[in-house]
Amino acid sequence: MIGWVFTLNRWLSKGGAVLSSVALIVLIVLILVEILGRSFFQYSTMIADEYSGYLYLSAVFFGLAYALNHDSHIRITIITAYLGNKASRAVDVFCGVLGMATMGVVVYYAWIFMLDTKSMEMVSEGVSQTPLYLTQIPVVVGSALLWFALFSFTLKRLCHDR
Repeated sequence: MIGWVFTLNRWLSKGGAVLSSVALIVLIVLILVEILGRSFFQYSTMIADEYSGYLYLSAVFFGLAYALNHDSHIRITIITAYLGNKASRAVDVFCGVLGMATMGVVVYYAWIFMLDTKSMEMVSEGVSQTPLYLTQIPVVVGSALLWFALFSFTLKRLCHDR
């Protein structure tokens, strides 16, 4: 009955991981072009430092949900190691709900911030004059993906499933 939530979570987090990987590949290519251009052709893209930050931010936020689903986030188990299965599940559910509340606030305010930036037509101070709302989209999307992954995690722990 609720299996669709877990399936959707897997697909969404894999999609985020793909976007994260693409951002890292583009970041590497951009840095290589900048290095080769400066070293051999006295040429600079003039945007490598600015866009490398945007791409790194994208890679991190798009990868958060995938990392949670594959137990790659840091977990401090000093307390849960001494608890039984039922108590450990209760701690996981509590932490999941707390994480969902936190990420809900992050998603909401990131969304508001992105809309404000768009309405004020803010652009970066660099040469590229990039509209800043475009650089904030990965924060909103990645945070929403993490919220859904936390929802799935909490639901899974509530159903007594690891």
